[in-house]
Amino acid sequence: MPYRPGVAELVKQRTAAQDEDPNAHCMPRGAPRIWTDDYYKRIFQVSDRVIILTERNMQYRQIFTDGRPLPKDQNPTWNGYSTAAWQGDTLVVQTSGFKDDLWLDASGNPLTGTGKLTERIRRPNFGTLEVEMMIDDPASYTAPWTVTLKQPLALDSELLDYYCLENEKDLVHMIK
Repeated sequence: MPYRPGVAELVKQRTAAQDEDPNAHCMPRGAPRIWTDDYYKRIFQVSDRVIILTERNMQYRQIFTDGRPLPKDQNPTWNGYSTAAWQGDTLVVQTSGFKDDLWLDASGNPLTGTGKLTERIRRPNFGTLEVEMMIDDPASYTAPWTVTLKQPLALDSELLDYYCLENEKDLVHMIK
């Protein structure tokens, strides 16, 4: 990883202290991390946006596809503010406006409020979803970096109720 000075040590500390992971306290995972979990997702396209529902805490994300630009002055959120356009069979999503100090993954790689996320989402075949994510966060990394995830699509399944309440106590014990 192209870490800035001090970030590798932060990741090392976070990896050693998994009970500090916001996920262990049932907090939202944020836009990038929604793709790294094993929970089912449903993706809907309506006239002006794509909506992603996930089983975990019934979280949702909206990605505007009506041509609007990213706002200049955003209210920071877990998922940030997303706009997208189709390029052939690929949905290209631009997201910024994240809450500061998100964990990108269980290792604790950071995403700060100045970070930007570019996703290229496509379905190369009936049962697969491919998500390429480019993280551009000059506060944490010396250069943008990219990861590609391939996930099975369970198109005939239903989202089940899964609730994890903020300040959950047992999840922390399970990961120690």
